[in-house]
Amino acid sequence: MSQKKENVILLLSLLITTSVISAGLWWLLGRRDPKIADGDSPTIVASRVVDNAPSTGEEILFQRDINPEKQAAAKAIAEQNYPAAESLFKQSLNKQRNDPEALIYLNNAQIGKNEAYSIAVAVPIGTEETSSKEILRGVAQAQLQINQQGGINDVPLKVLIVNDNNDPQTAKQIAQELAKNKDVLGVVGHFSSGVTLAAAPIYEQNKLVVISPSSTSVAISNAGEYIFRTVPSDRFTSSALAEYFLDRLELRQAAIIYNSQSAYSKSLQETFTTDVVSNGGEIVMEVDLSDNNFNPAETLKTVENLNAEALVFLNDSVTIDKAYLLMQLNNGKLPLLGGDSLYKPQTLQIAGEKAKGLVLGVPWHALASPNIEFTAAAYRLWGGDVNWRTAMAYDATQALAKGLAQNPSRSGIQAILSDSGFNILEASGNLKFLQSGDRNAAVQLVEVQPGDRSSFGYDFVPLK
Repeated sequence: MSQKKENVILLLSLLITTSVISAGLWWLLGRRDPKIADGDSPTIVASRVVDNAPSTGEEILFQRDINPEKQAAAKAIAEQNYPAAESLFKQSLNKQRNDPEALIYLNNAQIGKNEAYSIAVAVPIGTEETSSKEILRGVAQAQLQINQQGGINDVPLKVLIVNDNNDPQTAKQIAQELAKNKDVLGVVGHFSSGVTLAAAPIYEQNKLVVISPSSTSVAISNAGEYIFRTVPSDRFTSSALAEYFLDRLELRQAAIIYNSQSAYSKSLQETFTTDVVSNGGEIVMEVDLSDNNFNPAETLKTVENLNAEALVFLNDSVTIDKAYLLMQLNNGKLPLLGGDSLYKPQTLQIAGEKAKGLVLGVPWHALASPNIEFTAAAYRLWGGDVNWRTAMAYDATQALAKGLAQNPSRSGIQAILSDSGFNILEASGNLKFLQSGDRNAAVQLVEVQPGDRSSFGYDFVPLK
């Protein structure tokens, strides 16, 4: 049999294996309520959503999380029967305690018709359900804590949830609608860098603060005075990965895997390349996963011929399955490094042993948290560890709350967050924004190692 035919057969078998594992993971996680794996929800595939209108509880956006109590609670909120909604959402949470949507709606039901400060959170429910829930857990935990402590100067915090489907055009429409809603004083979002960049001019024009917990592209630094983020930019991540590659591993020649169609991936590819080359290293190959002619077997053969010493995965979540194929074919031969988009339960479940030793740069990890009170509170609330997206969303919500406490207006929040004296201790340590709206914070390196915290046989473990 020719080498080409062998590669085709191997590729097909890997695709089938990945599909079977993904389907099995959907079946397994969709039918139980396990210990949360680093904050990941028990559902990881896209679900049908009602529409892109904001919901305070009258619509259930996570359709596969519907149970009779939750459905009845939404109906009660729509009818402004808040006591009934409160009771029913509590019953729903008794069935699934790690459902952040239900907790946010419960918090809103407890406010009822009373005065409240309103913020919105925009997440990609239809395309990135796991990440959406991770972000919402941070918002829900912050909202619960704020309201239990008496609110913001005795005024509770209400949260609107809106689905942007990780789509730039949808995000623009959402930004327009949120800007028109004068009750909305701040926004937590969006998920991906491309979507945040698309919506940013609208938020800027309407002077509405938006704080992204997960968009890392360096381009966001120039997006405007009302654009902030609690996640460090790609400059911090690429610097940490490059230093690990050059100094810790003592390697020099890297092959980069990325997606040229992703603002996040392109940004990380550019900054990592700069950091490696300027410090004596070399990028021997750039693999664009958006290329229709991508062939994992041929790619690795070329990488080997070019004497690459490591595979650096800087791709986005859209191309993650192709990254897994490369990991499977690499079979532990070359060291693996990557960006935070690979910090997913799928990496532990699907790549598993083939991802062993994979080192990622992430903003935060529960086992290396500078704020153990937040970590402990999150574990008690959700029944398991949470991950960096939850911590960054918690910080974003708390930042908006601090702005509201001092100057409860759109422009007032922006002035507070932009002040050089703004500095608060939150989930991931000191939160202070640079003039660009970026967060000045270090990146935590984690490694995939055998373990039982995730229930998948492998865990993300902090490196010292």
